[in-house]
Amino acid sequence: MDGWTQTLSAGSLLGIAAGAILLILFMIIKLRIHALLTLIVVSLLTAIATGLPYGALVNDVLVKNFGGTLGGVALLVGLGAMLGRLVETSGGAQSLADAMIRRFGEKRAPLALGVASLLFGFPIFFDAGLIVMLPIVFATARRMNANVLAYALPSIGAFSVMHVFLPPHPGAIAATELLGANVGYVLILGLPVALLTWLVSGYWWGLTADKKFPISVPDLVAGGKQDDDQPQAPASASLVIALMLIPMFLIFMNTGLHMASSAKWVDGKAEWVQFLRMMGSTPVALLISVLAAMYFLGSKRGVSGSALEKTLDGTLAPVCSVILITGAGGMFGGVLRASGIGKALADTMGDLGIPVLLACFLVAVVLRIAQGSATVALMTAAALMSPAVASAGFNDWQLAGVVLATAAGSVAASHVNDSGFWLVGRLLNMDEATTLKTWTVNQTLIAVVGFALSALAVFILG
Repeated sequence: MDGWTQTLSAGSLLGIAAGAILLILFMIIKLRIHALLTLIVVSLLTAIATGLPYGALVNDVLVKNFGGTLGGVALLVGLGAMLGRLVETSGGAQSLADAMIRRFGEKRAPLALGVASLLFGFPIFFDAGLIVMLPIVFATARRMNANVLAYALPSIGAFSVMHVFLPPHPGAIAATELLGANVGYVLILGLPVALLTWLVSGYWWGLTADKKFPISVPDLVAGGKQDDDQPQAPASASLVIALMLIPMFLIFMNTGLHMASSAKWVDGKAEWVQFLRMMGSTPVALLISVLAAMYFLGSKRGVSGSALEKTLDGTLAPVCSVILITGAGGMFGGVLRASGIGKALADTMGDLGIPVLLACFLVAVVLRIAQGSATVALMTAAALMSPAVASAGFNDWQLAGVVLATAAGSVAASHVNDSGFWLVGRLLNMDEATTLKTWTVNQTLIAVVGFALSALAVFILG
């Protein structure tokens, strides 16, 4: 790449970028080609079209950016999945939900289920959390002799906001890496954004939608069959909460020491500071949490050896696809940067007068509506906008806000091309029209409220 200069005009580069996006959407939506293969093919074609030298194209651009993204994502997603699986199989999820209901009371059961899902949703992915919690949600609604949406939407909405905004979930991790933000800042700022967004999109909308669309508790998974696989002596709620707090505490410690060293309150080069920051790095924090969960939720409860190994091994296959797609998204972003497309897009956004923050949100919204996957939308939007974000001069806190604003756009307007749309609709026994009026509204509220809060944070922290 040394000595190579881009000779194409900004208009030509933006035309290639638009063609690349359209090709991604066409291959995923119309041809139903896997997102990993699609991103690799489009990255290669884009690199060729923009004139990147063939000799450096594969190793210096494609492979380097693919591997670089995986280095920041694979460990976090894999370890986060392991932690979530241990909580799930130990019965800790149900213990946590039951404890919340006892603490809040039956009249506040929707709030209790939502709070439990927020806690449970920190390490566990959306689909897994949804499947685990719905039997508890249905059982609670039946016990209260009530319709289901007031109980289901606060819980499902909680998993959604945690999955959208917070590490170690793959979309948030990928956007953090691609936009050059600090994961600790994203986590600290993302927690209040996720909570406030959930209060509107999950809790308030759940209670409101229940009055507008009275839906009975489905029979499909409402019985006790799902609970038959729960251990006879499930892990306690307090233990689950303690294990979930471990990575949060360690990551917060790392971020606090970073801020303290930047302000010259402590010597950032001191060995004890560097050691504690290493312990608070996200991969190490999650590793410590998984090891603790293996002991307290596994070995100490009589699950060890091959059984524990099988439980953990079973978590990796489902997340492998997400990890590889995220790496391919980093590859695509690397091509955009190396070819000069990113700089051309940044300059054009500036000429049009569209603020970078709003542009990140709008690009993610368009991609989400067009192809369905929130992860692909967030990843692609972050890759496209990373040069513009880098040149905007944001500080660390503002970068975290940009990540959250982009994430908000990636979840807007879930409809028939989103697997989550069908999953939620079928599990709640809703037809397509009702799913659009309930679940799609929930996702759009997450986008609008999340962007408003993120934009406010960027403005205040500037």
